[in-house]
Amino acid sequence: MDILIKALQLVLSLGLLVFVHEGGHFIFARLCKTRVEKFYLFFNPWFSLFKYKPKNSETEYGLGWLPLGGYCKIAGMIDESMDKEQMALPPQPWEFRSKPAWQRLLIMVGGVVFNFILAIIIYSMILFAWGDNYFDMHRAPLGMDFNETAHSVGFCDGDVLLSADGVAFDRWGTDCLTAIVDARQVSVLRDGKETSVYIPEGFMDRIMQDSVSFATFRYPFVVADVFKNTPAAQAGLQAGDSITHVDGQPIAFSDFQRLRAQRAQQGGSHEMLLTVYRAGQADTLRVTTAEDYSLGVALKNPTQTMPMKTYRYSALTCIPAGISLGWSTLTGYVNQLKYVFSKQGVKQLGGFGTIANIFPAQWDWFQFWHMTAFLSVILAFMNIIPIPALDGGHVLFLLYEVITRRKPSDKFLEYAQMTGMALLLLLLIWANLNDVIRFLF
Repeated sequence: MDILIKALQLVLSLGLLVFVHEGGHFIFARLCKTRVEKFYLFFNPWFSLFKYKPKNSETEYGLGWLPLGGYCKIAGMIDESMDKEQMALPPQPWEFRSKPAWQRLLIMVGGVVFNFILAIIIYSMILFAWGDNYFDMHRAPLGMDFNETAHSVGFCDGDVLLSADGVAFDRWGTDCLTAIVDARQVSVLRDGKETSVYIPEGFMDRIMQDSVSFATFRYPFVVADVFKNTPAAQAGLQAGDSITHVDGQPIAFSDFQRLRAQRAQQGGSHEMLLTVYRAGQADTLRVTTAEDYSLGVALKNPTQTMPMKTYRYSALTCIPAGISLGWSTLTGYVNQLKYVFSKQGVKQLGGFGTIANIFPAQWDWFQFWHMTAFLSVILAFMNIIPIPALDGGHVLFLLYEVITRRKPSDKFLEYAQMTGMALLLLLLIWANLNDVIRFLF
C-alpha cells in the first residue's frame, strides 16, 4: 500500500507539472498565431488512452499511457515527433519556422516560465495555508547527531551549528549542508563554548558515499504515553515525563535508541536508573526492561518539544514570500549541480523510483504540494539547460540565429534533435538502472 500511495503521488505530481509545462508552450504558440497540432499529457506510443479533436479545431487533445512526460506538437517545428514529411513541404504562415525569432523564442521558453510560475504559486499557497515552520538551530537544546564522516572531521554529537565561514545558520536543510561542505571553517557551540571545525577538500564526495544523513536533531526524550503492563508502567513513568539521564549519563532520544540496540543484542532483561523530570522536579526511577530493552512508552512529537519558529502570511504577503522561496530553491539547486558531475554524484543519480521515494508513504497534502513545487523548479531548470532535444537546446540555436542572423539548417537541427534524444535516453536508462541496483543490493 505504501508503494501505491507513493506511486499515485508521483503520477499526480508529474501529471500536473507536465500539463503546465506543455500548456506554457501551447499558450505562447497560440498567442503567436502558431498552429498546435497535438497536445498530449503523457506519451502515447502505439495507442492513446483518450483523444479528442473539437469541431473546427486545429488541435488534437489526448491522454497517453506512458507517464514519462508529454508533448505539444507545434506545426513546422523539429521536435521529438521528427515529422520530416511536414518539414519537406514549403513553409506555411501558421508554422513555427515561419515566425520571427523572438516569437519562436517566446514559444520555447513558455514551458519553463510556466513551471517556475507554478512553483511560486504553490509555495505562496503553502505559506498562506500552513505558514513557515522550522526548528531554530541556535536554540536546539541538545544540538545535533552527526554521522561517521562528520565525526571524522571533528563534529561531535551535541554540537549546535552556528555558522559557516562567518555566515550564520538559520534552519537545517539542503542549503545549510551545502554551506558546510563549501566552507573552510564551521563554528559550533560545544559544552557552552564556541569551537571551530575545519572542512577538508573533497568533503562532499565523502558525504555522498554515506547511507545515513550528515546530521539530525537530537530530540529530548519526552514521554507522550505509557502503555499498560510494561516496564515503564511498573516503574511509575507518566505521560509528560522527560527522561534526561540513564544510569547517570545524559541522553537524548537517539542515545537511548542506540543503547537499546546494544543491550538488546546481549539478550535477557536489564536494569537501569532513569533520571526523570516531572513538573520541574527531578526524580530517579529504577526500571527492569524487557528482553528487547523496550520501556513501553511513546515519544512525544518533536515539534512539541523542540524550539519552533513560525511565520504566518496573509493573502498579500504570501506572494512575495513565495517568490523569494521559489528563487532560493532554484539557486540552491543550481549550486548543488556541480556535485552531480562528480564521481560519487553520478552514482547517486536516481530515476522514477528515487523521485517516488521523496514522497511520504502516507498521504500528506503539505508534503505533496511542497515536493510538487520543488519538482517544478527542477523541471524548469533542467529544461532550460542547452542540450539538444530540451527547450534549452532550441533556445540556444535561436539565440545563435538572433546574434548571427543566420538560421541553422533543418538538417543540422534534425541531427541535433536525434543526438539530444539519444543522450537523454541514455541518462534516463542510467538513472533508473541506479534505482534498480540500489533496490537489489
